[in-house]
Amino acid sequence: MRLTPVAHGFSPAIAALPFGTLRASRACRGMKGCATSCLLIALSAPVASAQTPAPLRLTVEEAVARTLATSHRIGEAKARQETAEAIADERHAVSLPQVTAQAGYMRTNHVTPFSVIMPGPPPIRSEIYPDVPDNYRTRLDVQYPLYTGGRLDALERAARIEATASSDEIAVARVDLTLEITRSYWALVTAAEAMRVVEGALDRINAHLRDVRNQLAAGLIPPNDVLTVEAQQSRQRMLAIQARVARDVAEAEVARLVGAPPGTPIEIATPVALDPPSPASLDTLVETARRQRPERAALEKRVAAARERGVAALAGRRPTIAVGGGVDYARPNPHIFPRAAAWKSSWDAGVNVNWPLFDGGKARSEAAEADAAARALVERLADVDASLALEVRQRLAEVESSRAAVDAASDAVRSATEARRVLGERFAAGVATSTDVLDAQVALLQTELERTQAIANAHLADARLSRALGQ
Repeated sequence: MRLTPVAHGFSPAIAALPFGTLRASRACRGMKGCATSCLLIALSAPVASAQTPAPLRLTVEEAVARTLATSHRIGEAKARQETAEAIADERHAVSLPQVTAQAGYMRTNHVTPFSVIMPGPPPIRSEIYPDVPDNYRTRLDVQYPLYTGGRLDALERAARIEATASSDEIAVARVDLTLEITRSYWALVTAAEAMRVVEGALDRINAHLRDVRNQLAAGLIPPNDVLTVEAQQSRQRMLAIQARVARDVAEAEVARLVGAPPGTPIEIATPVALDPPSPASLDTLVETARRQRPERAALEKRVAAARERGVAALAGRRPTIAVGGGVDYARPNPHIFPRAAAWKSSWDAGVNVNWPLFDGGKARSEAAEADAAARALVERLADVDASLALEVRQRLAEVESSRAAVDAASDAVRSATEARRVLGERFAAGVATSTDVLDAQVALLQTELERTQAIANAHLADARLSRALGQ
């Protein structure tokens, strides 16, 4: 064990000891005795365990909000939306004027200057092509597409539609995460209730085992009855451990989804109750699902984007018109004659027309590809519409059956409560055993667990119905 010196001669372990222990250590005499006493105190002090995070108390609404705020899945979907928006801006930028600044230097070999002698009194030598090995060039160039047959506009519209479809993907991630955290939350509620019931049953087995051992000591039962109860106790202890592990796993899953540190205890704040159902017809729910399902909206937008790409592909067979121009400032300037080793400027402007008369069927193939992609998305959308009514009907039936199970479980709880009350009165009158009372208590706990499970299943059915409606 390594001891770290601390200022003022104290370590955190020693500072945490009771005053009487420190007073006894000060009573030692001599350096060797004090060192030995401090070492014994440090070794006997409890080792500080890792600090556990504070418990996190959450309702299901708060768990959903934290999950949506900290989800990496939604962060990825937002990044994809930003990518789609950037692509749309890129498509728009292509249709705007493009301004480019250019500069260059080139070194050439020496040449023999070419000059002519102009007649006259006196004759004048004029240099037509001087020796200029160092060539410098700068240019400001402008290009602007005037007409592209609608290709650039169609590509921009397709990119904008894809960007809005990406926002629908974010909505899909949100409703999926809402269902996932709701399922995990109520799984934690059920696991905690199951652990409570199993631990209560274990307490009942322990009490029953004490009674059986007392009866064995009094010679009222044979030894094999004690072994049978001990086997039941071992099995119940195993079930308690499994229930505790299941609860820890469910708690860890909720902590992961809400973005809490690993090992954070989760406390349930939502009451185990069920709100009355909101009546709605099947046709109304199906129409709501058609209108609100984000994945359906994304499919519709991607169909429109695929058709716009087909328009852009067909526009590739039309002529394009662009204007261009620029200003050159060079030494020597190749646009000025005669050539001279001096900085001079020049400009140019023009109109360019490009008409692909034959492209080997490229535009037609691109249009066919876009049309096939659009038809595939239309078929997928039709399949979604065909299964939408069935899904809503199934979720609605789950809601109805889960609420019926809650009513049945509530009746069972009332019956078990009355049975425990009657057995308690009979035990007080001496006509029932303590084992009968404990059995009634465990039966009540079991029915309460079944009611909790039924309520959790009802909440999950409501969440699945909300997911089917796109909420």
